[in-house]
This record gives sequence, structure tokens and C-alpha cells, in this order.
Amino acid sequence: MCGIVGYVGERSAQEIILEGLKRLEYRGYDSSGVAVLNEGELQIQRSVGKLAVLQEKLRETPTRGTVGLGHTRWATHGSPTEENAHPHEADGVVVVHNGIIENYLELREELRREGRRFRSETDTEVICHLISRALQRWATLEEAVREALAQLKGSYALGILWEGAPDRILAARMESPLVIGLGSRENFLASDIPAILPYTREMIFLDDGEMAVLERGKVQIFTLDGRPLEKPVQRIDWSPVMAEKGGYRHFMLKEIHEQPRAVIDSFRGRIRPDSGQVILTPQGPPEEFLEEVERIVILACGTSYHAGLIGKFMLEGIARIPVEVDLASEFRYRDPLVDSRTLLVAVSQSGETADTLAALREGQLRGARSLAVCNVVGSTLVRISDSVLFTQAGPEIGVASTKAFVTQLVVLYLLAVQLGTLREQLSMEDAQRLLKDLIRLPGQLEEVLHAESRIQEVARRFMNATDFLYLGRGINYPVALEGALKLKEISYIHAEGYPAGEMKHGPIALIDEYLPVVVLLTQDRTLEKVMGNIEEVKARKGIVIAVASDPPQELQKKVDELIEVPANNSYLTPILLAVPMQLLAYHIAVLKGTDVDQPRNLAKSVTVE
Repeated sequence: MCGIVGYVGERSAQEIILEGLKRLEYRGYDSSGVAVLNEGELQIQRSVGKLAVLQEKLRETPTRGTVGLGHTRWATHGSPTEENAHPHEADGVVVVHNGIIENYLELREELRREGRRFRSETDTEVICHLISRALQRWATLEEAVREALAQLKGSYALGILWEGAPDRILAARMESPLVIGLGSRENFLASDIPAILPYTREMIFLDDGEMAVLERGKVQIFTLDGRPLEKPVQRIDWSPVMAEKGGYRHFMLKEIHEQPRAVIDSFRGRIRPDSGQVILTPQGPPEEFLEEVERIVILACGTSYHAGLIGKFMLEGIARIPVEVDLASEFRYRDPLVDSRTLLVAVSQSGETADTLAALREGQLRGARSLAVCNVVGSTLVRISDSVLFTQAGPEIGVASTKAFVTQLVVLYLLAVQLGTLREQLSMEDAQRLLKDLIRLPGQLEEVLHAESRIQEVARRFMNATDFLYLGRGINYPVALEGALKLKEISYIHAEGYPAGEMKHGPIALIDEYLPVVVLLTQDRTLEKVMGNIEEVKARKGIVIAVASDPPQELQKKVDELIEVPANNSYLTPILLAVPMQLLAYHIAVLKGTDVDQPRNLAKSVTVE
């Protein structure tokens, strides 16, 4: 996820772009850059690191001009370097890009054979060359861009400049957000509303397959095949603080609602559902090693540890390989048995968790190979691991992890399918089915989010409870742990997650008419056992909140509250069960008036032991 700002008007483009990028820095902070046209002369400045580095550079060497583009990057293709920073340029064509071009390697090779030279590792530079090549055949930038975009597969929000058309900016969208701001003798372009809200409240939102031409005095919208469109202008009345959060009250809620998109980004370009293939190279572990690995040890802390527990069920069930899950904070304080045939999978949102880094280094000293499952390009974990699978969640601002957790599960699922295929434990037909189930998941997550008002009612009913018990069996037990953790983190209510089968071994003593018990149910071989747990809770006057996929008809009569989620396969349903857990914790915390995004005593990344 990256941030784009564009300006065409009569004021200093550099100043407006920098102010806009400040408001979008939450979308990416690996590198940044600006490109400004001044009477046909192109000026580009880029830098690595946070936006302050670019600002200092521009103080020393400012750009001049009233037409320009800016970008703040969350790296996907290529490490965070100045060469990989946006904007990218070829033959006077400048592009800033948010998204992923899936077929960029094929296009890059084709362009190289034609003699074109590349200066970066990014997928974006390919777009510059495609437009440059098309300009040799077409008279206008608009026609050349249409030809270039027709060759792309993937997602993009694009801002485009050309020295040969110094009075305009082009924008195009496919599966990545882009908004146009309308002013008086000036117009604006951005990935998100906050960037341009100080300058205008009149906005046009581009839809997939649309292109816009921005000039000082007008904006024209077209389909990608050239048909003109009339788009409604919407007035935005958000406060600046609301705008940073995309209109959501808190970053946590925004990030919960971003999960369908984050899931798509985490599998896009990595699967071929028609053939049942998962392609995790070149960043993932070499296939020849995966064929030989005898054992996997997952290392993680907190929410990432819960993702690892679910990953164990995925990897053992799909790939039939032994998996252990260790709390990273405990791993190095025993004498772990790992060797060169062991794959250590270190799971961390930030890639800077001190305990996870120490545990990984301990395993590496003993000869184990390592794989990072991480959300941050350039983090320490990524740098010290043999291989890496990025989760593509985008920046997560809220301290309580939501979309990072879900995308970790998606990546572990992909690893399980790839391993199952390589180890000949999974037929092509089974792999195809598993991948098609994954493709259904984002739509099902949207269904869960549409039921938020129902979850809010449950939160209102139980906001004053002093304790909660969460129960789940099998692969759903870690979801119970995660649900309890979320409630503790942000509402400060004591909560405990427990395997439902262990309820009689202690927790049943806690149950009375004041204790809400959240029970997770799915249509699997444990269903009857979990239904028995519900009977035991009710027999002791306990309160049952059931969260269930495809619930049996009699369940409604047996519980106090029922929250339904769609059914998927047993490995993906935990993701669907996790979202109501997040929303329940969020709404209880809001009702109690706690600081949801920055709960007391907690930090986003635990960088000390």
C-alpha cells in the first residue's frame, strides 16, 4: 500500500505534494519522492526512509513548477532503495504507482529484448517503458497510456506525467483507490482523501477501469477504451482527524474493514487456481529445500503466536509435515532440537520483535534454515532470514493487530498448499479446491463486516462484564485465544481463551450467571462435543455467545446470542471467526471509552526483551 499525490494548477506543486504526502505517510514510509514539470523540464527528487529525509533534500535543492506528482512507498517489488523509490521515469515519462503488476517479469523481459534498460527492481518501471514505447505510435499521451494499460495484469492506481504534455496529469485505476479533487484553476489527485482535503472538499472517485485527464481548468474522465464518462462530484465534510482514518473513528476499525483487500493482496500473483499451483518464489524458500525439510518450527509472540498455532493445523493437515509452535520468548531458554533439515518459520508483523529475532538467531546457530513471515520490507527479521514471505497487509497503525493476523494466516495457508504439492501429499484437484476456497474468502469477509451492527448490539449488552471466557476446539482454539487477547488489550476486561475440551478441568468453576462465554463452532467432527460444552455452561446458568459457521438449527434456542459467519473449508473458517472477535472487542472498548488505537502499557512492536 503506497500513497500518491498529484497537482496541476498555479501554485507550487512541491509544497502541495509534500503536505499531501505527510497525510498519507501511514500508507508507506520506506521511501518517497516527487517529480515536478517546469516549462517542460522534468525535475525528480527521491530518498530512502521517512518523508522528513525527502523534505530536507528538497530544502537544499527545491523543485520549481506547478505540475507534479509525489509518492510515499510501502515496498512490494524491490527493497527500499533510492533506485526503487518512486517516481520512476523512462524517456520523459514519469509514473507513480500503488498496486502490484502480476505479469511485470514477462513484460520486463520483452522490453529488455528490445534494448530497453531498467534502473530499478520494481514492477512500476515497466509501465514507464510501455508508455514510452507506445508514444512512438500514438500522437497523444492518453492513447499511449491506454495501449500500455491493456498489457497489464494486476492492480494499479497510477499518476502519469510526460515532458511532451507539460500541462496535464493522467490517472488510472484498477483495484486500487484513487480520488480526484476539484479546485478553481487547479485540480488534485490522491490515493486517499486526507491528502487533498485542506485544498478542496469536492471529490470524484475513480472506479476500476477508468482513466482521468487533469488540467488546470478541467478534468475529463474516460473508460480505458476511450469512452467519455460523467462522474458525480461528492462533497466531503469530514474533519481532518476523521480523514486520516478514512472516515473511521479509529485506525483499528479502519484496519478491520481493510481485511478483504489485504487478503486479496496477500494471495494476488501467488496462485494459479486452474492448475492448483502456488508460486512463492523468488522470495520464498527454494523448492528443493522444501521437498527435503523434515520438520517445521514456528516462532512467534502474541497475536503472531496465535497465527502460528492455526498455521500448525494448516501445515500438518495439508502438507502432512510435523510442526511445532514455540513462544519465541521461551525458545532460546531451553536446548532446542533443530538441525539443517528443520525450517524455522518466524512470524512477526513488524519484523523487529526482540524475542522473535533472538529465537531465530538461536535456531540458525544450530544449523536450521529460516523463513520470515513479515509485513515490513527492510525489517531486521527480513534481513537476517534465509527467505521471506511478505504478508502485504500494508501499514497497521492500531496497536491491536487485526489485518496483520489475517494475512499471516493467508500466507501460512499458501505455504501449506505449496508444501503439500511439492511433497506429493496433495492432488492437483485438492490443491485447486483449496485455492478456489481462498478466492471466495474476501467476499465472505465482506459478509461478516456487513453484520457489524449485530455485533455492536452484543457488545452493548455485555460491555459491563468483568470477565469473559472464550472456548474453541481444534483449529478454532487459537481463535479463542486471539479473541480473549483482543478484549484484554483494548477494553482492559479480564478474558481467558481455553480449549473447549478442557473446560471441565478447571474453568467450569468460574461459570455463573454473570460470566459471558464466547463459544466458537464449525461443522466439523468436534461439533457435537462443543454443543455439549454449551449445555454444560447453560446448566450452570452461564451466558453463551455463539459464533458459528453453518450453525445447526437447534443452536439458536440453546444460546443467548448467535453471530453467524459464512462457511469455508476448515482451514480458512478460523479467519472468518476471528473478525467477529475483533469487532466485539473493538465495540466493547469504544463503549467503555478506552484508547482503542493506543491501549495503555502496550506498544505496536516489542523491540526489547
